[in-house]
Amino acid sequence: MTPVPPSYASSARGRMSRLNITTQLAVIIPVGTALVVFDSQTWWEAAVLVVGVLTSIVAVVRWARDDIHVHALPLLGTSAAVWVFGALVSGSATAFYSITVVGPLIVPQMRRHRIAAAAGLVAFVAVAGASRFLVSQGNALAIAFEFVLVPTAVIVVTLGFMFANDAFYRVLAELDEAREHERELAVARERIRFASELHDIQGHTLHVVKLKTALAEKLVRRDADRAEEELREIHALVGDTIRQTKELAYAQRRLNLAGELENAKNLFEAAGIRVRIVRTAAVGDAAGELLGQVLRETTTNILRHAQAAQVRITLSESAITIVNDGASGDDRPDLRGLSTLRDRLAGFGGELTATRADGEFTTAATLPAGVAR
Repeated sequence: MTPVPPSYASSARGRMSRLNITTQLAVIIPVGTALVVFDSQTWWEAAVLVVGVLTSIVAVVRWARDDIHVHALPLLGTSAAVWVFGALVSGSATAFYSITVVGPLIVPQMRRHRIAAAAGLVAFVAVAGASRFLVSQGNALAIAFEFVLVPTAVIVVTLGFMFANDAFYRVLAELDEAREHERELAVARERIRFASELHDIQGHTLHVVKLKTALAEKLVRRDADRAEEELREIHALVGDTIRQTKELAYAQRRLNLAGELENAKNLFEAAGIRVRIVRTAAVGDAAGELLGQVLRETTTNILRHAQAAQVRITLSESAITIVNDGASGDDRPDLRGLSTLRDRLAGFGGELTATRADGEFTTAATLPAGVAR
């Protein structure tokens, strides 16, 4: 699995930040400049409107960098003052431009009371615009339209757009977080799989080596040739385990069901356990690898925990059943040793069960027909 560079998420956020700054400033600067040029009568009116445009630019940059909340109060205060100045002093109906940029950038970013803050912002824009009636005796309908209706409509539309924009970015953030969790889970699953495979190889071999070493120790004085043969088998087994471990490390390991059957038969016979193998159909490679893992784990469990005299192995195209007569007690069987294999088979739509009844312990694994072929 290819690792994800640690800087991937931060670099993606950096690209998004630059894109936001570019696209928004490409609109805000030309529009703000046009409003300053066409709506200011004196240089000091133009200076105040320029302050509003600059405040809007700063707000966009801070918003894109995700730290606008740090500067929220001075940005809101400045843009609000520009709008009040336009309504009460200069008579500039477009002085609301700054507050309709800054406010919608800040309010959706608030963690609490966002709706109340949005309603308050809309009310402020409308009331500040309506204050024009206090200093002007002009056409009431024209004043209401220019200073109340238009600014209020613009702020409502902009707020709606920014709330939708904020929701969109939250969804993107959740998706990014979900992908990160998925990557972490994939790494964890791979580690568990590797540990399970390593346990299958090393644990199985160590138990067999222990068994054969004990047997060789008993034979060394009364049957030296047989003891020497056992030692040679131990040497070959260790060498095969080293090879399998290397294959596992390089993702080249594949279990062979026929080899696992032969290996299980030899191990059981070496331990004095009679073995009966029944085949009802040929098993494909994919199913054979999974069923071979079940056989290997079950063989190790029988050698470690059971006092079996006989083992019966039944194979079909998509299933394997291993029954041994070494079970004792009526308590529920412990599935911890087979839990990883059970999860692995479940991932292919299969099922693994272990039951104890009448002195027999049965391990059965079944795969869907599609995997068996």
